[in-house]
Amino acid sequence: MGPLLYYALPALGSYVMLSIFFLRRPRLLYTPWTPAYRVRLGAHRGGSGERLEHTMEAMENSMTQRADLLELDCQLTRDGVVVVSHDENLSRQSGLNRDVSSLDFEDLPLYKEELEIYFSPGHFTHGSDRRMVSLEDMFQRFPRTPMSLEVKEENEELIHKIASLVRRFDRNEISIWASEKSSVMKKCKAANAEMPRSFTVSRGLWLLLLYYLGLLPFTPIPEKFFFCFLPTIINRTYFPFPCSWLNQLTATVSRWLIMRKSLIRHLEDRGVQVIFWCLNEESDFEVAFSLGATGVMTDYPTALRRYLDNHRRAAWAS
Repeated sequence: MGPLLYYALPALGSYVMLSIFFLRRPRLLYTPWTPAYRVRLGAHRGGSGERLEHTMEAMENSMTQRADLLELDCQLTRDGVVVVSHDENLSRQSGLNRDVSSLDFEDLPLYKEELEIYFSPGHFTHGSDRRMVSLEDMFQRFPRTPMSLEVKEENEELIHKIASLVRRFDRNEISIWASEKSSVMKKCKAANAEMPRSFTVSRGLWLLLLYYLGLLPFTPIPEKFFFCFLPTIINRTYFPFPCSWLNQLTATVSRWLIMRKSLIRHLEDRGVQVIFWCLNEESDFEVAFSLGATGVMTDYPTALRRYLDNHRRAAWAS
């Protein structure tokens, strides 16, 4: 055991020092991807805290606040129209217990007059526009606005229709594939590999494992966006589990794992934009940006714009 330790300990020490060195200086190994745009203000579901989610009115409201990114969820109607909708089943949004896929686009119901804001429990939003809209209408209305397009299930027809629309409107660079599932993301990449991709859940966990093993500086990263929940919102505005103690445990563990400035700085230096969601309070904006995040996804674009402008003025004054 003695001779083994004699060689192993110096080798391990050298590996640790080398890993830390390149973690802090990744550009010595990689040429970072230069983004066409940087996301400081992302509007979750188009800004669902100020207008009804995913409506044209919500998008227009967010754009008046100079949103850098519109976050959208996509579903497919029976007649093959890509519609912007978070849920496949329409009960929560409209009160109609039907799936989007069981209706033609023209038969889709109106949204309810008010909807609870998912990441602000007990708060509701209203709007004069209650119509569901197609992704094509969104592209026509906001032709050069970056959008994150989330696909929740392995629906190949939906994926290929999104990819086709993105190509038709010449939006490859400013349309982001997003999905929690790696199996879905694989199909998205196959349908349009020119679109930047975000981390899936399993890829995010793999990223953290590589970071703690010291292997991240030596591993290629094909994703361009890391959309991640901010652990401090668990048990406050985000309740992933029905049990309070399990939420608290998740908050504690994820806070320790994710809230690492060195990890975020490394990703940023390699051209990966780190965006925390879904933050609706100024104290959470402060936490995210103090960690070095590129930007924040929020239901309240007006509040985030006010925060960003105030801090920019404060920076200029100093």
